[in-house]
Amino acid sequence: MRTHQCGELRTEHIGQTVSLCGWVATRREHGEKLAFIDLRDHTGLTQCVVDNAVDVRAEYVVRITGIVNARPSENTNDKLPTGQIELQDCVVEILNSADPPPFPISERADTVAETTRLQYRYLDIRRERMQKNIRIRAAVNSAIRRSMEDQGFVEVETPMLVPSTPEGAREFIVPSRQQPGSFYALPQSPQLFKQLLMVAGIDRYYQIARCLRDEDLRADRQYEFMQLDAEISFGDQDDVHTAIGAAVMAAARAAGKETGDIITMTWHEAMNRFGIDKPDLRFGMELNELTDVFAATEFKAFAGAAAIKGINAAGKAEEYGRNKLDAMTDKAKKIGAKGLVWLKVGPDGTLESPVAKFLSDTEQAELKRRLDAAPGDLLLIVADEWSMACEVLGTLRNDLGRPPVHEGPYKFLWVVDFPLFVGVDEASGRPKPGHHPFTQPHPDDVHLLETEPLKVRSQAYDLVFNGWELGSGSIRIHQPELQARVFGLLGITPEEADRRFGFFLNPFKYGAPPHGGFGLGIDRLVAILAGEENIREVIAFPKTQSGMDPMTNAPTPVDAKQLDDLGIRVLPPKA
Repeated sequence: MRTHQCGELRTEHIGQTVSLCGWVATRREHGEKLAFIDLRDHTGLTQCVVDNAVDVRAEYVVRITGIVNARPSENTNDKLPTGQIELQDCVVEILNSADPPPFPISERADTVAETTRLQYRYLDIRRERMQKNIRIRAAVNSAIRRSMEDQGFVEVETPMLVPSTPEGAREFIVPSRQQPGSFYALPQSPQLFKQLLMVAGIDRYYQIARCLRDEDLRADRQYEFMQLDAEISFGDQDDVHTAIGAAVMAAARAAGKETGDIITMTWHEAMNRFGIDKPDLRFGMELNELTDVFAATEFKAFAGAAAIKGINAAGKAEEYGRNKLDAMTDKAKKIGAKGLVWLKVGPDGTLESPVAKFLSDTEQAELKRRLDAAPGDLLLIVADEWSMACEVLGTLRNDLGRPPVHEGPYKFLWVVDFPLFVGVDEASGRPKPGHHPFTQPHPDDVHLLETEPLKVRSQAYDLVFNGWELGSGSIRIHQPELQARVFGLLGITPEEADRRFGFFLNPFKYGAPPHGGFGLGIDRLVAILAGEENIREVIAFPKTQSGMDPMTNAPTPVDAKQLDDLGIRVLPPKA
């Protein structure tokens, strides 16, 4: 029906008779006889000069045939790739009429309420921004597949109806009609199946998998999400990083982005320098160690503190008045800190703060040196347990300095050597796993499992992109004896392990190779590459933050017969 698409025509097409199909973006009257129609498809716009009598309005679907001519010099539009030409002597064929849309099909729709955009998502996707995002996503998926297959990975589809494993995130449960009272779960990830594929000898598995978790939604989380899932046999952590890194770099190039190398940092270093295990490396404002500076201090808030750390919010002193500083202190306390100390550096270099008088001249001088303080800077200090000081200052660092997702360079980071256990359960006195219980301990720390478990590092790792956690993975335990030791520390008896994980662990008796893998969130990766702060902008049909779909009205009640067939009774909501 068409010879070209609407964004393709250039000056080299002048004199050709062409046919275009698309939607009427705008119609502008030009006297009594002529009108200008901007015709739009996913490639762009072309201006068409038509008879004013042609009855077309915005969003009509039309076919226009005409001759490509140069625009008059005074009417060229350098902002459009097609801005040097127009179609003249046009014949318009109406393929379908259209009601007036509920919002403009343009970037002005960004100001429309999100629920309205999602209610009419099929119109929202017509916009240039959404078309770009959806096509970036397609290019990323294609590049990932090519990269994985070039590296010898085999794509295998795993089940969508799986057994419930409630020790992880909250699951979506599916009732079984043929087995009344029994339920499937929708997969949180293909974790168990991909490890079984390693036992099965697949060697290198991958899948762009749909995963589901019944967790509260936010800017970087939906109920449904897409994940690059991969597993490697006879490989170590570096092998996994190499494979996933190659796929991610290919995805970035497919989106038209250039990145540097992926650097590696231990979990402890990330926490110590940035206060968070997914640091944004696009800006500085690193945490500085100050414990030794105040080792002999007489300031009670600092005296005896396990750790004292600080950051320099350069140039922020004037911006942060007392109300903002009080709000920042309240936030620190809500996180769990005892308090927050702030000091402003005055024009003459003196420290201005209610607590400055409690610090000796030596302490003040060394504090300014450590934080590289200059006039106009705002210094923030937390004295607390090491982990709390890191967490509070890491949060404030992001609040004060993190640039928008579309600004600055692209910074990838592998964070490695996470703790195998994260604290002790108060009720049982047993260590709590930092990852799933099948994560391989660091080989240098295995001897500490029974004596100092909180010092044991794991072979778990995260990939971080501009401060967003793209995904996580680990080398898995493949030896039954080591798995039994970890289960024992967690209080999981052999009988309980068989009941909960038997279908997964029993195959390991038949020769499980060393293996490890990774799961990478494609929604988050695409959002950053597209310059979006919210993954809903790169998903064709997402849910709102409340979990609703305004277009289909899902979730909806089901009729009584369906519930009867499943043996389900709906109880009234709890008061």
